Amino acid sequence: MSGNLMRGGPPGGPDTTGARPDVEQGPETTPKAVGIVWALLGLNTLGSAGAKTILPLPRSLIQMATMGALISAFALALALNLRLRIRPSAFVFLLTLLLVPSVISSADLEGGFGALFRCFRFALFVGTLWLLSRWWDGGMTFVRYHIRMYFAVLVLVAAGLVVAPGTARPEYYGGRLVGALWPLTPPQIGQYAAVIIGLTVLLTLGRLTTGAGAAMIIVPSLVLLALTHTRTATLGLIVGLVLAIGSLILTSAAARRFFAWTVVCATVATVALSSALQAWFMRGQSKEGLSNLTGRAKVWDALLAAPRSTGEKVFGTGLGDKSFGGLPIDNSWLAVYHEQGLIGITLVAAFIGILGGVALLRPPSLPRACAIFLISYCAMSSYTEAGLGDASPYLLHLALAASLLVPGAAAAPLATAEVPGPAAEVPRRRIPRWARR
Repeated sequence: MSGNLMRGGPPGGPDTTGARPDVEQGPETTPKAVGIVWALLGLNTLGSAGAKTILPLPRSLIQMATMGALISAFALALALNLRLRIRPSAFVFLLTLLLVPSVISSADLEGGFGALFRCFRFALFVGTLWLLSRWWDGGMTFVRYHIRMYFAVLVLVAAGLVVAPGTARPEYYGGRLVGALWPLTPPQIGQYAAVIIGLTVLLTLGRLTTGAGAAMIIVPSLVLLALTHTRTATLGLIVGLVLAIGSLILTSAAARRFFAWTVVCATVATVALSSALQAWFMRGQSKEGLSNLTGRAKVWDALLAAPRSTGEKVFGTGLGDKSFGGLPIDNSWLAVYHEQGLIGITLVAAFIGILGGVALLRPPSLPRACAIFLISYCAMSSYTEAGLGDASPYLLHLALAASLLVPGAAAAPLATAEVPGPAAEVPRRRIPRWARR
């Protein structure tokens, strides 16, 4: 990656700890360890189930690694933010409220102790986001963390493809790319590739990275995305970039040029490669299989037709593995309805609607464009992928969007939790000597 892309972002909010009362304090910088916390959160959301790997990894071992990453992330975030200074966030507040129906529906142990364990994991995930909100300042620092984290995952996937191409493209997945070193499914790899492609394109338009540095990320990510044959990630990338770049067209000449060239190239490619693109999109399926979304529609119909008590309709059946009848639900809204009920759907719709509304009300800027891309991508993917009601990469994408929509440190002061001890003095602005006279 280029030096520009790897460089840290703008400083965070003000910190008056240990400040001299007669000297005006500058803003604090985001500690480098915050990037480690963000990477640990990403590791936790990779999951423990997926394709067969070169060396068989016991699922219990992977679960220990991912859960250990989350506990480490929370502990490190707490060590970095011992004064418990947080920034108000409607998104994280609604996630906290989402814990209520999760715990209520899981408390009867109908789904076993695993449901309560998932609630504990979700609580740690949300708590870590609260601790990290101290450094949410509307800058691009966390965007760089996000790109580095998922690019490292793609490097691992590419290494598995080189070492064992047969294992990385198994027949039981129709030759689609999977994780041969870590159990990752094609939709997961496609999601990570699409997200970092979109964010890197926007960083390039904002001139926050060089063309060579962006190409080192975009080109291999595009290749991996094509090998996964993931339609959801591809459509989400296209729709997200169209909306994000469209938000910059009136204020950015680079965005206008990129949009114009993209339309021309897409038109030529569609005409010249129409048969190849159609074959890639169909993935060897029949039109009937495509119409019922590879069998997803049958699971959805069965889930909606299943009898439920009033309590299950309101609060759900408890956090589970996002499956019904042993088959994956693959729809965020139905998964939330199944596990967290109508209250869960209301809260999820609320935080997506609030993020989208705030993004529309912000003036045109690069952080706003990145937030629009992430929100629209998650909204598109929610139809055929689950993950909006529990700790997942999708909630991490939306948390990044929330950090980009913070109006700024001066306009959104931090809140400090009450702790025992003497009250801190409020620093006074330094007055020049000539003004004192």
